[in-house]
Amino acid sequence: MYHRPRIKRKNQLIRSLVAENRVSASDFLTPLFVVGGHNVKEEISSMPGYFRYSLDRLPDFLDELASHDLHAYLLFVKVDDGLKDNTGKEAWNPDGLMQKSIRAIKESHPESLLMTDVALDPYSSYGHDGIVREGEIINDETLEALVKMALSHVEAGTDWVAPSDMMDGRIGAIREAFEARGVDNGILSYTAKYASAFYGPFRDALDSAPGFGDKKSYQMDPANSDEALHEAELDMAEGADMLMVKPALAYLDVIRRLKEHTQYPVAAYQVSGEYAMIKAAAQKGWLDEAQVVAESLLSIKRAGADVIASYFSLDYMKMQKKVHG
Repeated sequence: MYHRPRIKRKNQLIRSLVAENRVSASDFLTPLFVVGGHNVKEEISSMPGYFRYSLDRLPDFLDELASHDLHAYLLFVKVDDGLKDNTGKEAWNPDGLMQKSIRAIKESHPESLLMTDVALDPYSSYGHDGIVREGEIINDETLEALVKMALSHVEAGTDWVAPSDMMDGRIGAIREAFEARGVDNGILSYTAKYASAFYGPFRDALDSAPGFGDKKSYQMDPANSDEALHEAELDMAEGADMLMVKPALAYLDVIRRLKEHTQYPVAAYQVSGEYAMIKAAAQKGWLDEAQVVAESLLSIKRAGADVIASYFSLDYMKMQKKVHG
């Protein structure tokens, strides 16, 4: 035989030398969950090992992330029910939890890259990403609220905003408002956010499950991938700086298609359900957690993701340090 592919698999040194993809700290966007109160570090029951933090406890977590070269964060807040209504007006309160969190993070870790979630569901009494009228999600009225929200994040000091709502035209509306005010902050668009069953634990984390119906009238149909390309074209034309696919593992084909058909950086969100499944199976002893985490992250990278939002970022970096010293 003149061709023996196994030669390049003979040992770990040669496998590492010829590896086509690697996952490193610079690939990660680490989600942060902030809650009101003091001295709070509470585990999310459906996401074992992941926590909500009050602002006085958050710096310790950020210090730990930074010690493993994890400096890029995606921020979410859990809003008290008493502050929720159908307008979502708490979302642009300059003294709201999100705005306080932005200021606190940038003060304690000014070197960090902070991206902030823009959507109404954590603030909505209905748990939907848009304003509700007679059981319908109203698109254009919601855009006005999202613009106010995004501008309030910028004023508080965020680096990028990350609209996750899937309302039509929201990237253009936010970019137009930024341009009118001379703002050059980045926009990470949740371009292909699917109406997925993998979001359950995240909704536990933020208490943001829809109060009626579902989100299928605005999030994408899992049956479609051509539609993701159309959404990408719209978002790029409207001024997005990065495109997101969510979830990741069940939509690797969509990640690949966006990477091949655009010149934009593509992010992928390894969502709460993906995290919970691996954690649960590992706790049962059915899977080797370290190996499955590494393989799943590599698959997302191999599919074409430039950025991976993952609850496993810190775990992965600790695993790598243990392996490589």
